[in-house]
Amino acid sequence: MAVYTPITSAELSQLLADFDLGTLSHFDGIEGGIENTNYFVTLLLHGQKKEYVLTIFEELASEEMPFFVELGHWLAERNIPVPYAIRDKNGIALKQLKGKPAFLQPRFYGADIPAAQLRPHHCFQIGEALARFHKAGSDFYLKRQAHRGVFWWRRETQAIAHLLSPEDADLLKQEVVAFDKLRDANWDLPTGVIHGDLFHDNALFLDDKLEAILDMYNAATAYQLYDLAIVANDWCSRPDCSIDTERETALLEGYAQIRNFTADEARAWPILTRTAAMRFWLSRLIPWLGIAQASRQGGDMKLKDPQQYKNILLSRLSTPAKLG
Repeated sequence: MAVYTPITSAELSQLLADFDLGTLSHFDGIEGGIENTNYFVTLLLHGQKKEYVLTIFEELASEEMPFFVELGHWLAERNIPVPYAIRDKNGIALKQLKGKPAFLQPRFYGADIPAAQLRPHHCFQIGEALARFHKAGSDFYLKRQAHRGVFWWRRETQAIAHLLSPEDADLLKQEVVAFDKLRDANWDLPTGVIHGDLFHDNALFLDDKLEAILDMYNAATAYQLYDLAIVANDWCSRPDCSIDTERETALLEGYAQIRNFTADEARAWPILTRTAAMRFWLSRLIPWLGIAQASRQGGDMKLKDPQQYKNILLSRLSTPAKLG
């Protein structure tokens, strides 16, 4: 269970006293997730129960949190189905619990679709929703640099090169250079707030309809098409890491229903699908290289296999993506 910060009923009740949402009935830790602590919180108000989600942030610093507070409200006010930090009686949304930043948010219902069950109609819906997310966030008044963006992958690629095979080190370097050339080309690639981590387990479906987009804590200001490439690599990959073209076509059609692609985006698409694969290969490689030996000897830390995203990258190289 991803509960890194245990709390007591008394501690939670003290936080809830700032709100007019009711009294604590019970709370439970939420399984899953690797970065933050999450609890389902059930409150009782006028004899009725209502559920919320409490998130305690384990990695983000307090000074980073206003961006996410404002973004959640900005998107929710524009009818994007995302969690947002509820403001208390004094209009304050950002709280502290156990010395860490914390939000109380509305709860959305539904479940994520397992990878093996993803179908074109799911991909169409997430494409459409992501385009609405991008349009709503295109004029958001705050900006944030991705903490695992271009400067990070330049630095980390160099830092781990000596731990990799020459072929893998060269492959990472090749993709970093390819993205640098893309940036220098000054093409017409719309930017704005992106989700940055919209994997299939960060979307809830209810009765096969998309209900919510979750976990926006990788949101940043970047190319919108890069965000779509992250989604395509996850939602449209087969078990062998090749791309299901039927699902990818549905994803792109859903997106294009809301926002038209530019001519330069069609040129950039094959590069950005590779960039997105490289980024997640790299972010999985780093912890793997650091503790893989201890983990194999019986440690209980679960790591995501970097080989998956290396294989997706190789698939994107052998069969370049096309933006119809």
